Amino acid sequence: MKITKIESQKNQDRVNIYIDGEFAFGLMAEIQYKYDLSKGMEINKEYIDKVLLEEEQAKANDQALRFLTYRQRSKKEIIDKLKKNGFSENIIENTLLYLKEYNLINDLEFAESFAKDKINLNGFGPKRIKYDLYKKGISNDIIQKVLEEDKDDEYSRALELGKKKLTSYKNDDKNAKYRKLGGFLQRKGYSYECVSKVLRELVK
Repeated sequence: MKITKIESQKNQDRVNIYIDGEFAFGLMAEIQYKYDLSKGMEINKEYIDKVLLEEEQAKANDQALRFLTYRQRSKKEIIDKLKKNGFSENIIENTLLYLKEYNLINDLEFAESFAKDKINLNGFGPKRIKYDLYKKGISNDIIQKVLEEDKDDEYSRALELGKKKLTSYKNDDKNAKYRKLGGFLQRKGYSYECVSKVLRELVK
């Protein structure tokens, strides 16, 4: 087999490769240069497969990098995204190694940042944060470590949240306030012990 033509695509970063007079495949220009593909070059199926595997790997790496552009991601989120886009397990594993090499994925850093955002922006308690991190594939060890760091602030945070929310129940009787505020704080992810303590403090 012989490469008979190489032409640029509209996207200047890609080229079309023709073999024996017929279009064979599209390719990133950088991979063409890496493998020194040129017109008149004799090429076999093994070499083509190697080149196309490199192309697939580069695509997976690129998609993962774009996925990380908007915010940090957990390892599981990246795996799920690449699986959804049809990449094989080997390609995905290599992409994860690539990202780790440049410290672009770190589940501990992700979990710490995620917990901080959920606390500051949503007022979530530890039970809700634990559940959300678990869904994102974060290990129990990391979840416990992150929650341990925030342990001392749970009550004060729940108390502040409770004070603000209580103003919307001003026309309710004591029992209704107790029930509504308790349900609200539990849905936010605060522990039963913490919620009970806040209710004793605020609903009198």
